[in-house]
Amino acid sequence: MNLFKASSWTLRQRIIALCIAVGVVLGGLGVLAAITAAANNRQVDDVLNRASPMRAAGETLNTALVDQETGVRGYAITGEQRNLQPYEVGLADQQRQIARIESLLRPDDDDIRNSLAMVKARADAWRTDVAEPIIRTVRGQGPEAAQEIVEASDTADFDAVRAAVAEMQAHIQVLRTISADAARDSSRTLVAIEIAAAVIIVLTGAFLLFLLDRVVTRPVTELADQVRQVAAGDYDRHIEIKRGSSDLAALADDIDRMRQQIASELTEVRDARSHVEWVNQQLKTQTDELTRSNRDLEQFAYVASHDLQEPLRKVASFCQLLQRRYAGQMDERADQYIAFAVDGAQRMQRLINDLLAFSRIGRLTAGFTEVDLNKVLSDVKSQLEARAGEDAEIIWAPMPTVEGEEPLLTTLFMNLIGNSLKFRRPDVPPVVRIAVERDGEEWQINVRDNGIGIEAEFADKVFVIFQRLHSRDAYEGTGIGLAIVKKIVEYHGGRIWLDVDVPEGASIHFTLPVLPGTEDPEPQAGTREVVGA
Repeated sequence: MNLFKASSWTLRQRIIALCIAVGVVLGGLGVLAAITAAANNRQVDDVLNRASPMRAAGETLNTALVDQETGVRGYAITGEQRNLQPYEVGLADQQRQIARIESLLRPDDDDIRNSLAMVKARADAWRTDVAEPIIRTVRGQGPEAAQEIVEASDTADFDAVRAAVAEMQAHIQVLRTISADAARDSSRTLVAIEIAAAVIIVLTGAFLLFLLDRVVTRPVTELADQVRQVAAGDYDRHIEIKRGSSDLAALADDIDRMRQQIASELTEVRDARSHVEWVNQQLKTQTDELTRSNRDLEQFAYVASHDLQEPLRKVASFCQLLQRRYAGQMDERADQYIAFAVDGAQRMQRLINDLLAFSRIGRLTAGFTEVDLNKVLSDVKSQLEARAGEDAEIIWAPMPTVEGEEPLLTTLFMNLIGNSLKFRRPDVPPVVRIAVERDGEEWQINVRDNGIGIEAEFADKVFVIFQRLHSRDAYEGTGIGLAIVKKIVEYHGGRIWLDVDVPEGASIHFTLPVLPGTEDPEPQAGTREVVGA
């Protein structure tokens, strides 16, 4: 049976099984390596931190003993106390080195401990039998008597001490040799473990590549060839793979079912395409007709508005002539009728003019240019001086330069600020504040006043053409101003909305696109303009 034929094992399962097997082997090697490394550390520690320091201490101990023997002989010859100093220093050094060796011993270092005890015993015997009697004799009877004792004695006791030191050094050397050999063996074992792990990893990688080639790459290539043939138009070709993992076999089955579905629906798609093409043609015809209709409607509205101007001007003119000539000559009711006629004609003229202005926005254009809104606001202030009171104020922050049509942007601020001045509260000086901040790629501009405000329920209605919130007797106008403002803002690619959460007055926000490369205006004190001053 072919191991790589399509089977119930998925590619994921095969890789997981391989990784688990390799992981178990590498984990075992890792545990063995950890144990070997710990042993190696102990062995290296025995060599570096125990055997070598003990051997050095043994050499220093031997030197200290020789210094004691030399000091005693010199003191016996001269009788001078300063010649006894090597003996005293050597004795103190002997105690230090013995203590150092004892601190490095472990419970299983019996040979070194026994030989160290022999050194201490023989050193004590030499001091008791030789050194101390000579020192007492020098101090009591003088150097001559001490020299006789030195000449009469032999060096057997001190030779025994040095022999004990040599035996201890031999035992220390044995410990050092055993530890060094064990460290070399454990190092070789670690190297062997690392080589085995590397070989396992390399073999695993090679087997994984071989597995991927047989189970994934070749089946996928075969499947891709079959799919390309179907994509070229052979929709009746059966798609299948004979080797690979079960998930690839399932994928081939799914693709074949998709091929069958595509083949069964191909005729319907072709019919639907023909129908869609016919519908698109009908839509294009209707779009062209709608474009012509809109163009004709615009032309009709423009021409009709112009044609209405002449009879309205004539009606208004003759009504005004009647008012001037016969005012006071007829009864009061006749004068009232004439006044109604004059007012109606004038309002009709304003409505037509506003309608013409509304229709021209975006249709009659001179092209966008860079517009400094600071200059626009200054121009608006100048134009509003005639109809504003002396107490009216306009305050604005430093404004940016934007891209647009300067006349339309002037009309925008003219309508917004004009409304703020018109809808003022009685006996309260009107104050209009204009602020700006950058929000990403848009300037958000806020025009806020302290007037009578707008109720939240009328937030959408105020931007509809010819929508009035007050009677004509209370406030003049046609109700088209904010509709013109909205169309100008949208023509410049912005948005406009009413902020209904202000405590008093009206607050209108609108956005304008940021001119590419424009930086934020430098923060500085706002500009304060007294309109009537």
